[in-house]
Order: sequence, then structure tokens, then C-alpha cells
Amino acid sequence: QVHLVESGGGLVQAGGSLRLSCAASASIAMINVMRWYRQAPGKQREFVAQITRGSSTVYADSVKGRFTISRDNTKNTMYLQMSSLKPEDTALYYCAAVTSATYWGQGTQVTVSS
Repeated sequence: QVHLVESGGGLVQAGGSLRLSCAASASIAMINVMRWYRQAPGKQREFVAQITRGSSTVYADSVKGRFTISRDNTKNTMYLQMSSLKPEDTALYYCAAVTSATYWGQGTQVTVSS
């Protein structure tokens, strides 16, 4: 079982940057896939980005070129560097670890003001 804790959210102006962190309670070195999702008020949770154990990455079209996902296995932490933020990026951001089950964090709020 993996316990995940997100941090780094906050209030930022449009065009600004934030870095989210997802700290795991156990080693992430053998976790094949880790992901970021987000959920805006009144909307369904949506995929943001994915990184594999081999550091291959996939991004949603809406964030491609603005967000960068990374992982540091030595710190058991995954990151999401967000740049050129837009008001439509406002959401609760969750990280997930995909093994035989999918583990979720509690989320960190990102609010982008116009």
C-alpha cells in the first residue's frame, strides 16, 4: 500500500508558475506508472500527465508545452512543474500511483486568477 501526499498548491496570477509535489510513503522506484489528475468545480476528474518507471511521459493536450512531470526515486517524490498558468487550470490536483491497485492522494488546490 502506498500513501500519497500532495503539496505546493496555492493562488497564482495568470502566467505564473507553481510546482506541485507528490510524496509517497514507500519507494516509488518499482511503481510503473504515476499520474497527475485534476478536478475543477462541477467537472469530472481529468488526466493531466503521466510518467513511467522509465521516465516516459504523456500529457493532456491542454497542458502540453506548459507542464512538466518528473519523478525523483531517491526522494520517493513525483513533481508537476506548471508554467504559463491559465484561469482554466484552476482545480484540485491529485496524484496517483498505479500498481496492482491505484492509490490516490487527497489533493492540493491550485487557483489561477485572471
